[in-house]
Amino acid sequence: MHDRMLTARTLPDLRAATAMLRHRHAHLSLVPTMGALHAGHTTLVTTARNTGGAVAASIFVNPLQFNANEDLSRYPRDEAGDLAKLEAAGCHLVWMPDVTTMYPPTGATTITPLGPALGWEGDARPGHFAGVATVCCKLFGQVRPDRAYFGEKDWQQLQVVTRMVADLALPLDIIGVETVREPDGLAMSSRNRFLTEAERTLAPALPTIMRRVVQALGGVGMASPVLAAARDELTQLGFDVDYLAVVDGPSLVAVDTGGAGRRLIAAARLGSVRLLDNMAC
Repeated sequence: MHDRMLTARTLPDLRAATAMLRHRHAHLSLVPTMGALHAGHTTLVTTARNTGGAVAASIFVNPLQFNANEDLSRYPRDEAGDLAKLEAAGCHLVWMPDVTTMYPPTGATTITPLGPALGWEGDARPGHFAGVATVCCKLFGQVRPDRAYFGEKDWQQLQVVTRMVADLALPLDIIGVETVREPDGLAMSSRNRFLTEAERTLAPALPTIMRRVVQALGGVGMASPVLAAARDELTQLGFDVDYLAVVDGPSLVAVDTGGAGRRLIAAARLGSVRLLDNMAC
């Protein structure tokens, strides 16, 4: 059993807490979150814990990730529930800055990522990855972790952050952790709670059809006809498909065959909820 979980809401408190943890542990890991935690998030914490070091998690609903068409106020928040889940998962420290701490009025610098940030979610949510890259860079500077853990469910985000850390020579390792799924195969997401009962029943069709695409590709053959048939099937079921594509995993550049390092990525809307998923193919 580790010591009681610490919380920090100011930079001086954060620096004192991380200094103490670094003194006691071989290394420090960070799990960045926007709260509304589920088993996918706590899996990141337990994965980091298993390395033997201290684990910090951040909870910050980042306004820079939301564009004019997205409702920041609608993003689910449950601070008490989140803190209880993090403590149960063995988290050592939770960093909970307010917006002014993260983005002081005098601030004049943001990060605009290219490369893997282009296309897909970058097209669907203009400015989103600039917000992700900027807040992650700030979190890395504030917490100074040796490693940071991200879920593979947001595959493009993981590649954007990995590329940024490499390009800016930031002194930490980015670790991707396999997508955590519900028993019926649906990728866990904080937004799943907004699905109606009927939509929740239908939602697992997305990963089911994606698995069939992966099997059909089998590492060989042209992806285009398989993807077209899968998009049609999803549309007939009631999904509004933004994209279903095979890409090179690290670069997110579209390709037309499966194979080593390739990824099947998908975004499809059910009612008010936009579902994201991806699988190795």
